[in-house]
Order: sequence, then structure tokens, then C-alpha cells
Amino acid sequence: MDWPIALAVIIGSLVVMMAVGMPVAIAFLAVNTVFLFIWWGGEAGLGQLILSMYQSVTRFSFLPVPLFVLMGEVMLHSGIAPKMINAIDEWMGRFPGRLGLVAVSSGTLFSTLSGSSMASVAMLGSALTPEMEKRGYKKSMSLGPILGSGGLAQMIPPASLAVIFGSIANVSVGHTLIAIIIPGLLMAALYATYIAVRCQIQPSIAPAYAVVLPSVRKRLVTTAKYILPVGLIVFLVTGVILLGIATPTEAAATGSLGTFILVALYGRLNWEMVKT
Repeated sequence: MDWPIALAVIIGSLVVMMAVGMPVAIAFLAVNTVFLFIWWGGEAGLGQLILSMYQSVTRFSFLPVPLFVLMGEVMLHSGIAPKMINAIDEWMGRFPGRLGLVAVSSGTLFSTLSGSSMASVAMLGSALTPEMEKRGYKKSMSLGPILGSGGLAQMIPPASLAVIFGSIANVSVGHTLIAIIIPGLLMAALYATYIAVRCQIQPSIAPAYAVVLPSVRKRLVTTAKYILPVGLIVFLVTGVILLGIATPTEAAATGSLGTFILVALYGRLNWEMVKT
């Protein structure tokens, strides 16, 4: 069989499986298993599949990935992340597309604490989507900023995708994590600019509403309590790499430890949260 036909059969099978509702991971595994068995010599192909899977999951350079994801999960399930969103919300004032800007700002902040897009989207979606729908935001301006901001978790350290890319491409994971900081922040700035400009031109997609802002003193206290401590986590992950103190794997470990300590200081560290 010519390779274009083989490629079409593989991709077509994958698309059909996902279209009928099969989980993505199971669909990929099924396609790999069937076609490796057919084209790679039966049992020899299956053996190669098992060996490749084993080599992938036991590669030491992948160790930061679960630790980065753990950081985000701890912040999400401890209930600290929503407090951060509220602190950012208090500073947004009456900007056009206010809640969309809150989503981008919160997504950027949460991205410095998590390498998981899923955790970021889950947190932003549960915290902001009901309020956006209540305020009459159109789908493009409610779901769009949340899903887009979830992508920032893969562009702002700690980013799991950067670790995987560096490991597969045989380039420095540390250099990759540092290199994506500016592009990630640029993405966030462009998202925010687009939201503000579009809502100014087309206000119907994000109707304005009356906002009661707390005093400046209260906002400063909330910021000092829930935003500034994030700087410690950023240092424990990115700063120690920049200063040459730790490798990416060690930085992931210090960041995870720092996240648990931060949650404990807030009085949110309990067995139920850890188990979840």
C-alpha cells in the first residue's frame, strides 16, 4: 500500500473513532495497536509499541510535567485560585469587556502556577462563565477569552508542552522555558487588546454594567494577600532556572513544594484536598 493511502486510512480511522465519541487517548492507542500489528510484523510491532511507550514514560526529562500539573491542581482544589480572580477583578474597573479582561489576566497569573491548560480552563470556566452569561455576554466573548487564556498555560512557565518539546527535540528544557516567557506575555497582551478594542466597537457582545468597586486600601490588601505571594512560586520555578541554581526538574520540585507551603499558610491544606 502506498504511503499516502496508508496515511489517509490511519487519519480517517482516528477521525471516525473520535467522531463516534471514543476518548482521544483510547482512539490513538487503538489506531497505533491495529496498524502496527498489520504493518510492523504482527507481534514484533506490538512489542515495539510497548517498548516505545515504556521509553516515553520513563524518560527522566519528562518528570517536571506531572509536578507542574500538580501545582495547578493544588491551587485549583484548595480554593486559592478563585481568590486570585477576585483580587484581579477588583482592579478592572469599568473597562469594555471587563470580564473578558479578567479571564485573560487571571489566565496569565494562573499560568505561572500550572503547566496544565485543563486546570486553567476548568478554574476560569467555573469561576467566570456563570457571571458572563448572567451579564449577557455573547458566547464568543465568554468562552473565547477563557479557552484562549487556557492556552497561555502552555506558553508561560511552568509549561508542560515546553518540557515535552525540549525532551523530544533534544534541546535544553531550561532554555526553552525561559525563551517562551516573552511570547507568552505578548500573547496575553494581544488577547487583552483584541477584547478591549472589539468590545469598544461592538458593545453588544459584552454589555456594560454597574460596578461597585471597593476602596483602594481594600484592593491593596487583597492584592498583597493573594497576588504578591505568587511571585514566590514564580521565583521557585523560573527564577531558580534563570539564576542557574536548579535544573528544570529540580525547579518543578521546588515549585510544587512552594505551592503546598503557600496553601498551608492560607489554612487550606487538608487531607481531602490532597487526596483529590
